[in-house]
Amino acid sequence: QVQLVESGGGLVQAGDSLRLSCAASGRTFSTYAMGWFRQAPGKEREFVAGISWSGSSTYYADSIKGRFTISRDNAKNTVYLQMNSLKPEDTAVYYCAASVIVGLRTPAEFGSWGQGTQVTVSS
Repeated sequence: QVQLVESGGGLVQAGDSLRLSCAASGRTFSTYAMGWFRQAPGKEREFVAGISWSGSSTYYADSIKGRFTISRDNAKNTVYLQMNSLKPEDTAVYYCAASVIVGLRTPAEFGSWGQGTQVTVSS
């Protein structure tokens, strides 16, 4: 398994941008597909974005499509989530996760998780 640590969360105003980072330990990062999820208080964890091993393929939840961009740098063992035009409804704890299979959207299908980073968007 791979160990994951998220960073970059914070308190911002609606319309602002944030970039989240997820640093992975281990030499096998490039063999994992990666995903970002979020969980708001009282709600289930939901899929946000995913990326293939090489970064050539990305996919997104409809709710954030066009505003968020997932990317990765395998040389740095890091995956990113660029979040633009943030809305109050984007407020949640954001998690990165790793899977050996590309294209997954269900949390239970991801085997490794970070501890999460809080994103709060004020109106």
